[in-house]
Amino acid sequence: MPDIEALVRDAQKGDLSAFAALYDNYFDRVYRYVVARVGNAHEAEELTQDVFLKVMQALPSFRFRGPPFAAWLFRVAHNVVVDRVRRRKASGEAVPLDDAGDIPHGGSVEATAMQALDVQELHRALERVTDLQRQVVLLRFIAGLSLAETAAAMHRNENAVKALQHSALNALRRIMVRRSGDVEVEG
Repeated sequence: MPDIEALVRDAQKGDLSAFAALYDNYFDRVYRYVVARVGNAHEAEELTQDVFLKVMQALPSFRFRGPPFAAWLFRVAHNVVVDRVRRRKASGEAVPLDDAGDIPHGGSVEATAMQALDVQELHRALERVTDLQRQVVLLRFIAGLSLAETAAAMHRNENAVKALQHSALNALRRIMVRRSGDVEVEG
């Protein structure tokens, strides 16, 4: 793993190759987080680019004495997604619930179909938990942030994040078990 602090400091001095390295290091994680929030791959690509543009603009003001860089980056991503949803609601534009078919998959057709169903189920289940629980799940398991990074990104302490994570996973488990009980199984 690259030395993030050195890359950030170099990027703050205008080194575009350092910013490109940060982009390469975090793009996939930010994209997964955004696509899980908006449910549409095309929109997520656009928003992820917006995130990195905002990061590039705000990077000179980032200081290492605050939250870790990853937490700061995902706070920017969260704000970009929230701003997009607010603009859509204000304009009366429909906010899509899910477009999981747009999420790229590899492997066989059967595996792709099963994965798409799993993604759709998870997306529907995430809509039924609280906003804070959803945020914890997305940051911890989709974006891959550590507990400390998640706490910093959410402006919460680590114990609060642990509690939210625990309650979110329990709620998702109940929702998913309940949903799987509603499905008829051929035998």
